[in-house]
Amino acid sequence: MIGHNKGPSMEGGASWRIHCWKKARGSLLKTLPIEILRTRVARAAEIGLDYKTYASIRAASGHDVIAFLFSSNALRVLPKTPKMPAGRVIKLEAISQASRMAALHAPVSEKTMAEALPDAAALPIDYCFTAPNARHTWGETRAQILQHIHSQNLHRDGVVVIGDTSQERAWSEAARLAGYVSAEQFFRP
Repeated sequence: MIGHNKGPSMEGGASWRIHCWKKARGSLLKTLPIEILRTRVARAAEIGLDYKTYASIRAASGHDVIAFLFSSNALRVLPKTPKMPAGRVIKLEAISQASRMAALHAPVSEKTMAEALPDAAALPIDYCFTAPNARHTWGETRAQILQHIHSQNLHRDGVVVIGDTSQERAWSEAARLAGYVSAEQFFRP
């Protein structure tokens, strides 16, 4: 029939077909043994992520989170704000069992980072480098990010970007990293 949009079927048995579809869909989803689930919840807590975020990153990348790449924006180390908020320092120090890297937007440097810490605390970042900027192409951004990740003997499928801007989200996409989490979500109390 011309113009027919193939709307809902008027024939009987629709509820049975819906039931069968839901049953088939449910059987596709993998259920984890409780021991593995407990281990993953503990792992999420070790690295400072809520379980839902951790599980979605792990499911998307197929790998565990082994490192975080923070932008200086996410850490709130900006040229006009001299001190990193104490809550962010505490959260960084609490991360265990994962590397902490920082991509610093110029003119912020490793020296600026050290000066930004309250009360002369030790820098809770394992490795710093200058972040790609808007003038870098997609390929240059990918190469720069991967160069620093590989220099730390890390695999990109386990690195999560913590950022504040769409440019920082693009780092994750360009280098095909494990994922992106906004600073607001990561540093939420």
